[in-house]
Amino acid sequence: MKKIRLSPSGKTVTCDDGQTVLSALEKGGLFIPNNCRAGACGECKIKVLKGQYDQGFILDMALSQQDREQGYGLMCMAKVTSDELEIEYATEDAKPKLFPPEENRTFMVTEKVMVTPKIARLKMRSLGKPMRFWPGQYITLGNTSEGVPHKSYSIANIPNQDGELVLYVTKVENGKTSQWVHDSLKSGDMVRINGPYGTFIGDPQADTPVLCLASGSGLAPIMSLASAALMRGGYRKPATVLFSASHESDLIEPGYFKYMEAKYRNFTYQATLTKEKKDGYESGRIPTILGKLHPDLSKTSLYIAGSPEFVKDCKEAAVKLGAKEELIHEEGFFNQTTV
Repeated sequence: MKKIRLSPSGKTVTCDDGQTVLSALEKGGLFIPNNCRAGACGECKIKVLKGQYDQGFILDMALSQQDREQGYGLMCMAKVTSDELEIEYATEDAKPKLFPPEENRTFMVTEKVMVTPKIARLKMRSLGKPMRFWPGQYITLGNTSEGVPHKSYSIANIPNQDGELVLYVTKVENGKTSQWVHDSLKSGDMVRINGPYGTFIGDPQADTPVLCLASGSGLAPIMSLASAALMRGGYRKPATVLFSASHESDLIEPGYFKYMEAKYRNFTYQATLTKEKKDGYESGRIPTILGKLHPDLSKTSLYIAGSPEFVKDCKEAAVKLGAKEELIHEEGFFNQTTV
């Protein structure tokens, strides 16, 4: 068993003999950009600071001679040969470095489906390189040539080699952008987006139970964060998504969460209805019932996303239940009255 040390945080993950660095990091709940996983695209290039590794077969176009001289390697093919390998990864607190956002990226709408009476699921694919983003980040979407302002929408899926982005857009009265998406945008249309933006990025290595609180389309970044962490083996302790909706018909993708719940034993999905009482659901606003469901949050990491009022009320309720400020993560841009 070998170790991979992350600089400058000093965190370590274990690596089996013959296992690639990329695979070991993912097993440890950590993510690095990757695409081909075959040494051909260069997406997983990282600087190696100490230790030895077998780079395996890679293409020169993916890792130039100059890159090699400067100590870079492709982690999808690299296998550790020394007892420890130290790589340049993220920041001092082990959070990922953000990718520079780009403007006017061209995407095509491949699907628009209503998932609730007011929320549309929008799927788009890049006509160029896939957008590099971290789970939990967002983009802006609009059409300035038609007087439609760019507004922020969280990415609901995880990074993928197809370059697909999935958004959930709530139709808001007097909201130019959301009405444009719902009433005018259709499959096959070209759109321009900017991004990625945001720091609502999870820590899949969190050594605490994880509780995600969401309302409305605030569920989107939660879907991305939870899916990425669970699929990569993160969140080894109990992880729960608690989603608030007005009526049962307002629940977003309940089947997907039931699937995740069946696949991952440590994952639980709960829904609460605020304007309807039905068997199988909690009743009431999350801030009001949080203490009944989770009376002690002193050792829990929280992720909260939704309207500003929802985020504020949930945070206040969580603090009263012992939640620590440093373990509370908020997505604050959602303002359902203006988009």
